[in-house]
Amino acid sequence: MTRRYILMLASLGIAVIAATPVLSCTTVCLLEKEKAVVAYNYDFHPPEGLVLVNKRDTKKMSALRRQGATWTARYGSVTFNQFGRDNPMTGINEKGLMVSQMWLDETRYPPADSRPAIGILEWIQYNLDRHASVAEVLADAEGVRPMSRVTIHYLVADATGDSAAIEFLDGKLVVHRGAAMPVRALANSTYADSVAAFERARSKGEVPTSVSSLDRFVRAAMLAGQANADPIARGFEILASVAQPYFTRWSVVYDLSAREVYFRTEGNRAIRRVALAGLDFSCGTPVKMLDVTAGGAGDVSAAFVDYSEAANRALIESAFTKTPFLREVPAAARDAMSANPGTTSSCAAAS
Repeated sequence: MTRRYILMLASLGIAVIAATPVLSCTTVCLLEKEKAVVAYNYDFHPPEGLVLVNKRDTKKMSALRRQGATWTARYGSVTFNQFGRDNPMTGINEKGLMVSQMWLDETRYPPADSRPAIGILEWIQYNLDRHASVAEVLADAEGVRPMSRVTIHYLVADATGDSAAIEFLDGKLVVHRGAAMPVRALANSTYADSVAAFERARSKGEVPTSVSSLDRFVRAAMLAGQANADPIARGFEILASVAQPYFTRWSVVYDLSAREVYFRTEGNRAIRRVALAGLDFSCGTPVKMLDVTAGGAGDVSAAFVDYSEAANRALIESAFTKTPFLREVPAAARDAMSANPGTTSSCAAAS
């Protein structure tokens, strides 16, 4: 493996997202009196992915070997992964904390310093592993330093209805929460620009129709305020309205209050459900996985099977082969990515 590819894979946090905003994502929060629901579209090249059941009490080490962060998972989680285990696109933990990511051109991560470094998707797993609430995420937000050439920002939400947009602009952490987050959504423009676009559209009484980042944000925010007796159904309706033809692969709706996940995919429009209460998050049992593109409908909790490095490797192969800017990454680099969780994760409860 050449130094060029080693650095690329490490600094990208095991790269995942397209280099153009059109291949991006949208998240919106639907906060009911007794339900905190979050809806998320994942838009990218490949449709493949694994839904993973990640175990609590697992010791982990970042794939970034220089100043790489180490931690132990306090909580189990369910994540949607396309570029391998421990690098989720989105997920929820057993306390009802949800994290999602979206492309943002304006992102500039902090410069190198003495803090432990972490990949930008590992950052999602790190927070799901360690934190029970948005408040805890923010209290620890500057404890590790995200490192990547891929530019994203995050939306976090929890079972109490708290939420925050987390961005890194000009090398500094920028958080919008509470009164500073009047619209609980995020797409692929800075939060400040997105809210300004929302206010302009609302003042004109217009509902934009394009798939641009700002229009998706505005449309999702406007639709989130409309009544529907079933917030899960409304979540999927909103995701359908902001879907990008040919690139929306997964639509995920989280019921944070009930700790349940609902999802459908481009190839299987049936809604599937996973209840975290029925999953085994103990470290002494195998990590579980589910092919996100598989058939089925309704409760698919019993369809999970034991995780294998072979399945992880096959997913990485498919994702890299179908992503234009990653096709040239050599097999040795893909092998190393696939093997990394097995060499850096261990059960703390057994030690």
